[in-house]
Amino acid sequence: MDLSFTLRFRPPNPPLSRRKLESPIIHPLKRFLPTFHRPDIKPNAKPFPMSSRTHQSTVVTAKLNKPIDGVSEELNLIASQNLDHAPARRRVRSAFVQVQQELDHPLFKMTPPGKTYEWYERNSRGLEIFCKRWIPEPGVRMKGAVFFCHGYGDTCTFFFEGIAKRIVASGYGVYALDHPGFGLSEGLHGYIPSFDELADNVIEQYTKIKGRPELRGLPCFLLGQSMGGAVALKVHLKKPRAWDGIILVAPMCRIAEDVQPPAPVLKALILLSKVMPKAKLLPQKDLAALCFRDLKKRKMADYNVICYNDQMRLKTAVELLNATKDIEKQVEKVSSPLLILHGAADKVTDPLVSQFLYQKASSKDKTLKLYEGAYHSILEGEPDTKIFAVFDDIIAWLDSRCSAK
Repeated sequence: MDLSFTLRFRPPNPPLSRRKLESPIIHPLKRFLPTFHRPDIKPNAKPFPMSSRTHQSTVVTAKLNKPIDGVSEELNLIASQNLDHAPARRRVRSAFVQVQQELDHPLFKMTPPGKTYEWYERNSRGLEIFCKRWIPEPGVRMKGAVFFCHGYGDTCTFFFEGIAKRIVASGYGVYALDHPGFGLSEGLHGYIPSFDELADNVIEQYTKIKGRPELRGLPCFLLGQSMGGAVALKVHLKKPRAWDGIILVAPMCRIAEDVQPPAPVLKALILLSKVMPKAKLLPQKDLAALCFRDLKKRKMADYNVICYNDQMRLKTAVELLNATKDIEKQVEKVSSPLLILHGAADKVTDPLVSQFLYQKASSKDKTLKLYEGAYHSILEGEPDTKIFAVFDDIIAWLDSRCSAK
Protein backbone atom coordinates (compact mmCIF):
# COMPACT_ATOMS: atom_id res chain seq x y z
CA MET A 1 0.00 0.00 0.00
CA ASP A 2 1.28 3.42 -0.90
CA LEU A 3 1.62 5.39 2.34
CA SER A 4 2.57 8.67 0.69
CA PHE A 5 0.46 11.70 1.44
CA THR A 6 -0.17 14.89 -0.45
CA LEU A 7 -0.36 18.50 0.65
CA ARG A 8 -2.00 21.03 -1.62
CA PHE A 9 -2.20 24.78 -1.20
CA ARG A 10 -4.84 25.71 1.37
CA PRO A 11 -4.41 29.39 2.35
CA PRO A 12 -6.73 29.41 5.39
CA ASN A 13 -5.08 26.42 7.09
CA PRO A 14 -1.28 26.36 6.95
CA PRO A 15 -0.33 22.68 7.27
CA LEU A 16 2.84 23.15 9.27
CA SER A 17 3.82 24.59 12.62
CA ARG A 18 6.73 27.00 12.88
CA ARG A 19 8.45 24.70 15.34
CA LYS A 20 8.67 21.92 12.77
CA LEU A 21 9.75 24.21 10.00
CA GLU A 22 12.78 25.26 12.03
CA SER A 23 13.86 21.71 12.79
CA PRO A 24 17.45 21.12 11.68
CA ILE A 25 18.18 19.81 8.22
CA ILE A 26 20.30 16.69 8.08
CA HIS A 27 22.64 17.59 5.26
CA PRO A 28 25.97 16.23 3.95
CA LEU A 29 27.63 19.52 4.88
CA LYS A 30 26.87 18.84 8.55
CA ARG A 31 29.31 15.97 8.61
CA PHE A 32 32.36 17.81 7.39
CA LEU A 33 32.13 21.57 7.62
CA PRO A 34 33.14 21.95 11.29
CA THR A 35 36.44 20.05 10.95
CA PHE A 36 39.36 20.41 8.57
CA HIS A 37 41.95 17.77 7.80
CA ARG A 38 45.08 17.73 5.73
CA PRO A 39 44.46 15.67 2.59
CA ASP A 40 45.93 12.19 2.86
CA ILE A 41 48.81 11.66 0.43
CA LYS A 42 48.72 8.00 -0.44
CA PRO A 43 51.90 6.27 -1.54
CA ASN A 44 50.34 5.00 -4.77
CA ALA A 45 48.79 8.36 -5.69
CA LYS A 46 50.17 9.99 -8.82
CA PRO A 47 50.19 13.74 -9.26
CA PHE A 48 47.99 14.95 -12.08
CA PRO A 49 49.62 17.57 -14.32
CA MET A 50 48.16 21.00 -13.60
CA SER A 51 47.21 23.47 -16.28
CA SER A 52 48.51 27.01 -16.20
CA ARG A 53 45.18 28.08 -14.74
CA THR A 54 45.35 25.65 -11.81
CA HIS A 55 46.17 27.29 -8.46
CA GLN A 56 49.77 26.49 -7.60
CA SER A 57 48.98 25.57 -3.98
CA THR A 58 46.47 22.92 -4.97
CA VAL A 59 47.66 19.33 -5.23
CA VAL A 60 45.42 17.17 -7.38
CA THR A 61 45.96 13.44 -7.10
CA ALA A 62 44.44 10.39 -8.71
CA LYS A 63 43.20 7.68 -6.40
CA LEU A 64 42.13 4.11 -6.95
CA ASN A 65 38.41 3.58 -6.42
CA LYS A 66 37.12 0.51 -4.63
CA PRO A 67 36.72 -2.41 -7.06
CA ILE A 68 33.31 -2.73 -8.69
CA ASP A 69 31.82 -6.19 -8.22
CA GLY A 70 30.85 -8.08 -11.36
CA VAL A 71 33.09 -6.28 -13.86
CA SER A 72 36.42 -7.28 -15.33
CA GLU A 73 39.80 -6.22 -14.01
CA GLU A 74 40.24 -4.20 -17.19
CA LEU A 75 37.06 -2.20 -16.57
CA ASN A 76 38.02 -1.66 -12.93
CA LEU A 77 41.36 -0.30 -14.10
CA ILE A 78 39.58 2.06 -16.50
CA ALA A 79 37.24 3.23 -13.73
CA SER A 80 40.16 3.96 -11.38
CA GLN A 81 41.81 6.58 -13.57
CA ASN A 82 41.93 10.25 -12.64
CA LEU A 83 38.61 11.87 -13.61
CA ASP A 84 39.50 15.49 -12.93
CA HIS A 85 39.08 16.40 -16.58
CA ALA A 86 36.31 15.70 -19.09
CA PRO A 87 38.23 13.56 -21.65
CA ALA A 88 38.91 10.90 -19.01
CA ARG A 89 35.28 10.94 -17.81
CA ARG A 90 34.09 10.52 -21.39
CA ARG A 91 36.38 7.54 -21.95
CA VAL A 92 35.19 5.85 -18.76
CA ARG A 93 31.54 6.45 -19.59
CA SER A 94 32.01 4.92 -23.08
CA ALA A 95 33.63 1.83 -21.58
CA PHE A 96 30.75 1.25 -19.14
CA VAL A 97 27.68 2.05 -21.28
CA GLN A 98 26.91 -1.56 -22.15
CA VAL A 99 27.50 -2.82 -18.60
CA GLN A 100 25.20 -0.15 -17.16
CA GLN A 101 22.37 -0.97 -19.55
CA GLU A 102 22.42 -4.60 -18.40
CA LEU A 103 21.85 -3.82 -14.71
CA ASP A 104 18.85 -5.45 -13.06
CA HIS A 105 17.05 -2.21 -12.28
CA PRO A 106 13.61 -1.08 -13.51
CA LEU A 107 15.15 2.07 -14.99
CA PHE A 108 17.33 -0.02 -17.31
CA LYS A 109 14.80 -2.69 -18.25
CA MET A 110 12.56 -0.44 -20.31
CA THR A 111 12.87 -0.52 -24.10
CA PRO A 112 13.97 2.96 -25.18
CA PRO A 113 10.95 4.77 -26.62
CA GLY A 114 11.40 7.34 -29.36
CA LYS A 115 14.76 8.76 -30.34
CA THR A 116 17.82 9.82 -28.36
CA TYR A 117 20.42 12.42 -29.32
CA GLU A 118 23.67 13.52 -27.66
CA TRP A 119 25.78 16.56 -28.47
CA TYR A 120 28.14 19.14 -27.01
CA GLU A 121 27.42 22.85 -26.90
CA ARG A 122 30.12 25.39 -26.09
CA ASN A 123 28.80 27.89 -23.55
CA SER A 124 29.58 31.59 -23.25
CA ARG A 125 32.45 30.79 -20.86
CA GLY A 126 34.12 28.58 -23.44
CA LEU A 127 33.28 25.21 -21.83
CA GLU A 128 31.92 22.24 -23.73
CA ILE A 129 28.59 21.28 -22.17
CA PHE A 130 27.21 17.79 -22.69
CA CYS A 131 23.54 17.84 -23.72
CA LYS A 132 21.06 15.07 -24.39
CA ARG A 133 17.46 14.75 -25.52
CA TRP A 134 14.91 11.98 -25.60
CA ILE A 135 11.80 12.53 -27.76
CA PRO A 136 8.81 10.34 -28.71
CA GLU A 137 8.64 8.48 -32.00
CA PRO A 138 7.69 10.52 -35.07
CA GLY A 139 3.93 10.76 -35.29
CA VAL A 140 3.44 10.67 -31.51
CA ARG A 141 2.10 14.00 -30.28
CA MET A 142 4.40 15.55 -27.70
CA LYS A 143 2.45 17.01 -24.76
CA GLY A 144 5.27 19.11 -23.35
CA ALA A 145 8.95 19.06 -22.43
CA VAL A 146 10.87 18.39 -19.23
CA PHE A 147 14.33 19.92 -18.66
CA PHE A 148 16.55 18.25 -16.08
CA CYS A 149 19.00 19.68 -13.50
CA HIS A 150 21.06 16.91 -11.88
CA GLY A 151 22.38 16.84 -8.33
CA TYR A 152 25.81 17.33 -6.80
CA GLY A 153 28.43 14.93 -8.13
CA ASP A 154 25.98 13.36 -10.54
CA THR A 155 25.37 13.28 -14.30
CA CYS A 156 22.39 13.24 -16.67
CA THR A 157 23.56 9.85 -17.90
CA PHE A 158 23.34 6.55 -15.97
CA PHE A 159 20.20 6.46 -13.77
CA PHE A 160 18.64 9.48 -15.45
CA GLU A 161 18.67 7.60 -18.76
CA GLY A 162 15.92 5.37 -17.36
CA ILE A 163 14.07 8.28 -15.74
CA ALA A 164 13.99 10.09 -19.09
CA LYS A 165 12.73 7.01 -20.94
CA ARG A 166 9.79 6.63 -18.57
CA ILE A 167 8.82 10.27 -18.97
CA VAL A 168 9.13 10.03 -22.76
CA ALA A 169 6.90 6.94 -22.76
CA SER A 170 4.14 9.17 -21.36
CA GLY A 171 4.38 11.57 -24.29
CA TYR A 172 6.94 14.16 -23.18
CA GLY A 173 10.25 15.29 -24.59
CA VAL A 174 13.11 15.27 -22.11
CA TYR A 175 16.21 17.46 -22.31
CA ALA A 176 19.21 17.32 -20.00
CA LEU A 177 22.75 18.59 -19.54
CA ASP A 178 25.72 17.95 -17.29
CA HIS A 179 26.69 20.96 -15.20
CA PRO A 180 30.22 22.33 -15.79
CA GLY A 181 32.68 20.21 -13.83
CA PHE A 182 30.36 17.19 -13.69
CA GLY A 183 29.57 14.23 -15.89
CA LEU A 184 30.73 14.65 -19.47
CA SER A 185 30.92 18.46 -19.47
CA GLU A 186 34.22 20.31 -19.29
CA GLY A 187 35.47 21.75 -16.04
CA LEU A 188 37.45 20.46 -13.06
CA HIS A 189 35.56 17.52 -11.59
CA GLY A 190 33.44 18.43 -8.57
CA TYR A 191 34.44 22.09 -8.68
CA ILE A 192 31.78 24.81 -8.46
CA PRO A 193 33.49 28.22 -8.67
CA SER A 194 30.12 29.97 -8.70
CA PHE A 195 26.64 28.57 -8.08
CA ASP A 196 25.18 31.46 -10.04
CA GLU A 197 27.22 30.30 -13.02
CA LEU A 198 25.55 26.88 -12.79
CA ALA A 199 22.15 28.56 -13.00
CA ASP A 200 23.29 30.89 -15.78
CA ASN A 201 24.57 27.94 -17.79
CA VAL A 202 21.20 26.19 -17.45
CA ILE A 203 19.41 29.35 -18.58
CA GLU A 204 21.77 29.78 -21.54
CA GLN A 205 21.60 26.19 -22.79
CA TYR A 206 17.92 25.58 -22.19
CA THR A 207 16.93 28.89 -23.77
CA LYS A 208 18.62 27.69 -26.96
CA ILE A 209 16.89 24.32 -26.77
CA LYS A 210 13.45 25.83 -26.17
CA GLY A 211 13.80 27.54 -29.54
CA ARG A 212 13.79 24.20 -31.37
CA PRO A 213 10.90 23.67 -33.83
CA GLU A 214 9.57 20.57 -32.03
CA LEU A 215 8.97 22.62 -28.86
CA ARG A 216 7.14 25.53 -30.41
CA GLY A 217 4.02 26.29 -28.39
CA LEU A 218 4.58 23.45 -25.90
CA PRO A 219 4.66 23.89 -22.09
CA CYS A 220 8.14 23.47 -20.63
CA PHE A 221 8.97 22.31 -17.10
CA LEU A 222 12.13 22.19 -14.99
CA LEU A 223 12.94 19.00 -13.07
CA GLY A 224 15.58 19.48 -10.36
CA GLN A 225 16.94 16.71 -8.17
CA SER A 226 18.76 17.34 -4.86
CA MET A 227 21.33 20.10 -5.59
CA GLY A 228 19.65 20.35 -8.99
CA GLY A 229 16.55 21.47 -7.11
CA ALA A 230 18.52 24.46 -5.83
CA VAL A 231 19.75 25.12 -9.38
CA ALA A 232 16.16 24.97 -10.68
CA LEU A 233 14.98 27.42 -8.01
CA LYS A 234 17.83 29.83 -8.81
CA VAL A 235 16.92 29.61 -12.51
CA HIS A 236 13.31 30.39 -11.67
CA LEU A 237 14.26 33.32 -9.44
CA LYS A 238 16.40 34.76 -12.24
CA LYS A 239 13.76 34.14 -14.96
CA PRO A 240 10.43 33.84 -13.11
CA ARG A 241 8.24 33.69 -16.24
CA ALA A 242 10.36 31.32 -18.31
CA TRP A 243 8.84 28.02 -17.17
CA ASP A 244 5.37 26.51 -16.92
CA GLY A 245 6.19 24.64 -13.74
CA ILE A 246 8.95 23.15 -11.58
CA ILE A 247 9.28 19.61 -10.24
CA LEU A 248 11.64 19.29 -7.28
CA VAL A 249 12.85 15.88 -6.11
CA ALA A 250 14.42 15.95 -2.61
CA PRO A 251 15.60 19.53 -3.18
CA MET A 252 18.53 21.16 -1.41
CA CYS A 253 17.06 24.57 -0.67
CA ARG A 254 17.71 25.53 2.97
CA ILE A 255 20.25 24.75 5.68
CA ALA A 256 19.21 25.54 9.25
CA GLU A 257 21.44 27.76 11.40
CA ASP A 258 22.10 25.05 13.99
CA VAL A 259 23.53 22.80 11.28
CA GLN A 260 25.86 25.38 9.80
CA PRO A 261 29.39 25.52 11.21
CA PRO A 262 30.15 28.04 13.98
CA ALA A 263 30.87 31.54 12.71
CA PRO A 264 34.69 31.31 13.26
CA VAL A 265 34.84 28.00 11.39
CA LEU A 266 32.72 29.38 8.57
CA LYS A 267 35.02 32.41 8.27
CA ALA A 268 38.03 30.10 8.13
CA LEU A 269 36.32 28.01 5.46
CA ILE A 270 35.58 31.09 3.36
CA LEU A 271 39.15 32.36 3.75
CA LEU A 272 40.68 29.01 2.82
CA SER A 273 38.38 28.76 -0.20
CA LYS A 274 39.86 32.01 -1.52
CA VAL A 275 43.43 30.83 -1.03
CA MET A 276 43.03 27.24 -2.27
CA PRO A 277 39.52 26.95 -3.77
CA LYS A 278 40.06 23.64 -5.55
CA ALA A 279 41.60 21.83 -2.59
CA LYS A 280 39.87 18.69 -1.34
CA LEU A 281 40.09 19.19 2.41
CA LEU A 282 36.60 18.21 3.51
CA PRO A 283 35.96 14.54 4.37
CA GLN A 284 33.29 12.88 2.26
CA LYS A 285 31.43 9.74 3.27
CA ASP A 286 29.88 7.24 0.92
CA LEU A 287 26.29 8.46 0.70
CA ALA A 288 24.89 5.36 -1.02
CA ALA A 289 23.62 3.97 2.30
CA LEU A 290 21.74 7.21 2.94
CA CYS A 291 20.38 7.56 -0.59
CA PHE A 292 19.32 4.00 -1.49
CA ARG A 293 16.90 2.12 0.74
CA ASP A 294 16.81 -0.97 -1.49
CA LEU A 295 20.03 -2.90 -0.78
CA LYS A 296 20.23 -4.43 -4.25
CA LYS A 297 19.91 -1.05 -5.92
CA ARG A 298 22.42 0.44 -3.49
CA LYS A 299 25.13 -1.81 -4.93
CA MET A 300 24.32 -0.52 -8.41
CA ALA A 301 25.37 3.00 -7.41
CA ASP A 302 28.99 1.83 -7.83
CA TYR A 303 28.34 1.58 -11.58
CA ASN A 304 27.81 5.34 -11.79
CA VAL A 305 31.51 5.51 -12.56
CA ILE A 306 31.77 9.17 -13.59
CA CYS A 307 30.04 10.59 -10.53
CA TYR A 308 32.13 12.73 -8.21
CA ASN A 309 32.48 10.90 -4.88
CA ASP A 310 35.74 12.33 -3.60
CA GLN A 311 36.24 14.91 -0.84
CA MET A 312 34.33 18.12 -1.47
CA ARG A 313 36.39 21.03 -2.74
CA LEU A 314 36.53 24.10 -0.48
CA LYS A 315 35.02 26.59 -2.90
CA THR A 316 32.26 24.12 -3.80
CA ALA A 317 31.25 23.83 -0.13
CA VAL A 318 31.11 27.61 0.26
CA GLU A 319 29.05 27.99 -2.91
CA LEU A 320 26.51 25.39 -1.77
CA LEU A 321 26.12 27.15 1.57
CA ASN A 322 25.71 30.55 -0.07
CA ALA A 323 23.23 29.21 -2.61
CA THR A 324 20.92 27.81 0.06
CA LYS A 325 21.12 31.05 2.04
CA ASP A 326 20.19 33.04 -1.05
CA ILE A 327 17.26 30.76 -1.86
CA GLU A 328 15.98 30.94 1.72
CA LYS A 329 16.00 34.76 1.56
CA GLN A 330 13.98 34.71 -1.65
CA VAL A 331 11.75 31.70 -1.05
CA GLU A 332 8.60 33.83 -0.95
CA LYS A 333 9.37 34.95 -4.51
CA VAL A 334 8.96 31.40 -5.81
CA SER A 335 5.78 31.79 -7.85
CA SER A 336 5.88 28.96 -10.38
CA PRO A 337 3.55 25.97 -10.19
CA LEU A 338 5.38 23.52 -7.93
CA LEU A 339 5.47 19.78 -7.41
CA ILE A 340 7.75 18.88 -4.50
CA LEU A 341 8.54 15.19 -3.92
CA HIS A 342 10.53 13.97 -0.92
CA GLY A 343 11.26 10.77 0.95
CA ALA A 344 9.98 11.12 4.52
CA ALA A 345 13.08 9.27 5.84
CA ASP A 346 15.58 11.27 3.78
CA LYS A 347 18.77 11.95 5.76
CA VAL A 348 20.60 13.81 2.99
CA THR A 349 18.19 16.69 2.42
CA ASP A 350 15.56 17.15 5.10
CA PRO A 351 11.89 16.76 4.10
CA LEU A 352 11.06 19.47 6.66
CA VAL A 353 12.85 21.90 4.37
CA SER A 354 10.57 20.88 1.51
CA GLN A 355 7.66 21.62 3.84
CA PHE A 356 9.24 25.02 4.55
CA LEU A 357 9.46 25.69 0.80
CA TYR A 358 5.89 24.49 0.27
CA GLN A 359 4.52 26.83 2.92
CA LYS A 360 6.59 29.91 2.09
CA ALA A 361 6.45 29.87 -1.74
CA SER A 362 3.97 32.37 -3.13
CA SER A 363 2.77 30.00 -5.86
CA LYS A 364 -0.99 29.51 -6.01
CA ASP A 365 -0.45 26.05 -7.50
CA LYS A 366 1.76 23.91 -5.30
CA THR A 367 1.76 20.30 -4.21
CA LEU A 368 3.99 18.49 -1.71
CA LYS A 369 4.18 14.70 -1.62
CA LEU A 370 6.07 12.88 1.12
CA TYR A 371 6.72 9.14 0.76
CA GLU A 372 6.63 7.19 4.01
CA GLY A 373 9.93 5.42 4.78
CA ALA A 374 11.61 6.55 1.56
CA TYR A 375 15.24 7.72 1.45
CA HIS A 376 16.88 10.42 -0.68
CA SER A 377 16.92 8.72 -4.10
CA ILE A 378 13.18 8.14 -4.51
CA LEU A 379 13.46 7.68 -8.28
CA GLU A 380 16.38 5.23 -8.16
CA GLY A 381 16.88 3.62 -4.76
CA GLU A 382 13.47 2.55 -3.51
CA PRO A 383 11.58 -0.74 -4.04
CA ASP A 384 10.10 -0.95 -7.53
CA THR A 385 6.54 -0.24 -6.41
CA LYS A 386 7.62 3.00 -4.70
CA ILE A 387 9.62 4.12 -7.74
CA PHE A 388 6.63 3.51 -10.03
CA ALA A 389 4.35 5.42 -7.63
CA VAL A 390 6.64 8.46 -7.77
CA PHE A 391 6.65 8.33 -11.57
CA ASP A 392 2.86 8.10 -11.59
CA ASP A 393 2.68 11.23 -9.43
CA ILE A 394 5.02 13.12 -11.77
CA ILE A 395 3.17 12.14 -14.93
CA ALA A 396 -0.25 12.86 -13.40
CA TRP A 397 0.94 16.34 -12.37
CA LEU A 398 2.38 17.03 -15.83
CA ASP A 399 -0.72 15.73 -17.60
CA SER A 400 -3.06 17.89 -15.53
CA ARG A 401 -1.10 21.03 -16.39
CA CYS A 402 -0.57 20.23 -20.07
CA SER A 403 -4.22 19.36 -20.71
CA ALA A 404 -5.17 22.90 -19.69
CA LYS A 405 -2.90 24.42 -22.35
